Amino acid sequence: MENKKEMRTWLDDMKLDHPLVIAGPCSAETEEQVLKIAHELKDTDVSYYRAGIWKPRTRPGNFEGVGALGLKWLQKVKAETGMKTCTEVANANHVKLALEHDIDLLWIGARSTVSPFIMQEIADALQGTDKIVLVKNPVNPDLALWLGGIERLYTAGIKNLGAIHRGFSTYEKSKYRNIPEWQLAIEFQNKFPDLPLINDPSHITGNRDMIFDVSQTALDLNFDGLMIETHFDPENAWSDAAQQVTPSSLVQIMNDLKIRKETDPEAEYNSELNNLRAQIDVVDNQVLDLLGKRMKVAEGIGALKKQKNVAVLQSKRWNEILGKMVLEGEERGLSEEFILRMFKAVHQESINRQEKIING
Repeated sequence: MENKKEMRTWLDDMKLDHPLVIAGPCSAETEEQVLKIAHELKDTDVSYYRAGIWKPRTRPGNFEGVGALGLKWLQKVKAETGMKTCTEVANANHVKLALEHDIDLLWIGARSTVSPFIMQEIADALQGTDKIVLVKNPVNPDLALWLGGIERLYTAGIKNLGAIHRGFSTYEKSKYRNIPEWQLAIEFQNKFPDLPLINDPSHITGNRDMIFDVSQTALDLNFDGLMIETHFDPENAWSDAAQQVTPSSLVQIMNDLKIRKETDPEAEYNSELNNLRAQIDVVDNQVLDLLGKRMKVAEGIGALKKQKNVAVLQSKRWNEILGKMVLEGEERGLSEEFILRMFKAVHQESINRQEKIING
């Protein structure tokens, strides 16, 4: 993938003065629904109209998409509105049907990206196409797997490539449907800065009320665009109702987020500064999450000490931790003074929580 610039041409050629926007319903439900949403989006910033034709569901029995019939509806969208169309493909047969119906952009979902076998099958089916192909991150936070899928497509002669960041599954309780793991997306950008990266706030949040904030973070981190699920009646959507927005809500989101291209040095400085600050915000949130988890463990220790009637402060253990953290901090370029001050504060909070439990 050494010629990364070649892969960016499709986005450069669009010459947009705003982030790329891909929008449309999670699922194509009826011809009327698909066309109604499309007509409400045709005069907005939306460049590609999306609709799920085949829906991979976790459990059988749920709505799994209308199938190939929906591709004809997307053809009507293009004919009536002039918008380019896109859908998800999960196997070679999906690819064949999508190409036959002249779908402009294909994306490969997280459940497919996770399997090198599936990715190779899709790459073989797409070999040499000039269609745009985007690869969603795998379900699990594995950067090598994500990049490997893209490399298989590139090796098959597909040059119009890009990636979609849709977050990662986790067993931990979170406010997100799929945790963003922004640091992994940042690492992706550092490895391939010229490969277009699109954010999917709908699948990250699972909640329409959070889409704006996640979209803003993505743009602050120099993402190239957004994929936002849009439905004229989200509450009654056949799939993922909670994360879809109305066309009017999408327009408002884009108006509030819109970033115009700037070329003067001051604007370039501000853009770079905002990106670095956004990265700091990401890391700060990770630090807070880890501290919260640490305190939960400390509370568990407090409960155990209460049960065994053990004193809260264990000086030997504390000195061992402090010495170890100073050494490991030095390896990371952190001063002894900083480590001591930080971990003393963390330790004091742990003691406070344990005492509260013991004296409860």
